[in-house]
Amino acid sequence: MKTKFILFTAIFFLMMGLGHAQKSDSSKSKKDQSLSIISGKVNIAKYHSREQLDEMSKGQLLTLYIERIEVIVNILPNIAFATKPGVTMASLGIPETKDNKKALKENKEASDSYFESTVEFQTKILPYSDTNDLIAAILFYESTLKALHTYNEFKE
Repeated sequence: MKTKFILFTAIFFLMMGLGHAQKSDSSKSKKDQSLSIISGKVNIAKYHSREQLDEMSKGQLLTLYIERIEVIVNILPNIAFATKPGVTMASLGIPETKDNKKALKENKEASDSYFESTVEFQTKILPYSDTNDLIAAILFYESTLKALHTYNEFKE
């Protein structure tokens, strides 16, 4: 009985040690991975016509408006580097120095903070906006996002 208990305890601690070692290895590899220049929401599910937007409630329009702002905030400031996620400093040939990694991390944090404060403002103030102005803004944002598909044509 005592032998079974000791054997079970040894196996238990061995399994715990292996689990901890795997967790440490995966966290190291995550830490060592290059950060993507563009992250977060980077596309919208659907583009709309004016007629489709005219049929929506103001609440639906507010949701679409905020979703488009999120995509624009994630992509446009970094358009000189990339227009899609997955592009890293390493893939662009940018040295992954401590300073460069810190700058990218700070940029992401600033972008997240900006988006959060913008959404907070928009959810409080935007409901007072004119519905036609809201629709016009959504259509403008969508045309801007569509233009990203032609961005590479300007790289000549």
